[in-house]
Amino acid sequence: MLLRSLLVRGLTVEEKSPFYALKNVSFQIHEGETVGVIGRNGAGKSTLLSLVAGLSYPDEGSVTVEGRVAALLELGSGFHGDLTGRENVFLNASLLGLSRERTRQKYDEIVEFSGVSDFIDEPLRTYSSGMIMRLAFSVAIHVDPAFLIVDEVLAVGDSAFQAKCSEKIMQFKHAGRGLLIVSHAGKTIQQLCDRAIWLDHGRLIMDGPTEEVVTAYGQAPEHVPVPQHG
Repeated sequence: MLLRSLLVRGLTVEEKSPFYALKNVSFQIHEGETVGVIGRNGAGKSTLLSLVAGLSYPDEGSVTVEGRVAALLELGSGFHGDLTGRENVFLNASLLGLSRERTRQKYDEIVEFSGVSDFIDEPLRTYSSGMIMRLAFSVAIHVDPAFLIVDEVLAVGDSAFQAKCSEKIMQFKHAGRGLLIVSHAGKTIQQLCDRAIWLDHGRLIMDGPTEEVVTAYGQAPEHVPVPQHG
């Protein structure tokens, strides 16, 4: 009986419990609000941004977004390595909902801000990761989105360009546009966001004024108790 039990146990494939990147996460972002998302690796931050950007869909519940959304979720996403920088500007802008004519009007502005004008007619595969990031950010910020989603992309590139990006985002913010940004740097969140959301293991731990959330996150132990609602 013992041998039989061991064989059955060894040959039986155990069903794994489903993994949910996010669980019962609910919040609203109002027009013109700038919100930061913080949490350790695996907290569900990138999944959250993908849902808001419409790149994935929830198993339960719904996500509602109004207005044009520009998302910088992965370095060079929406770009093609065999196309030139110029061709990728038009390709990426069209994916973000900008007409070809409007892209022509914005083109010089986009290239100037990116700082890659000397290489704009070279294939993208010859660009460094920093150059790709600059071009991607420049396209996204110039397509006049009502809402901008950024996932750690500002961590790439030199300090001068990071400062340039932060300044552009502040202009974006002062123009009354919405922003949802993920960053491991609490300082970045504090500088750019009025409000912060703290995720841990797919659950919403805290949602409130940036200073309060960032401080609580910095003081928290590695394993955070899940808040009980209801």
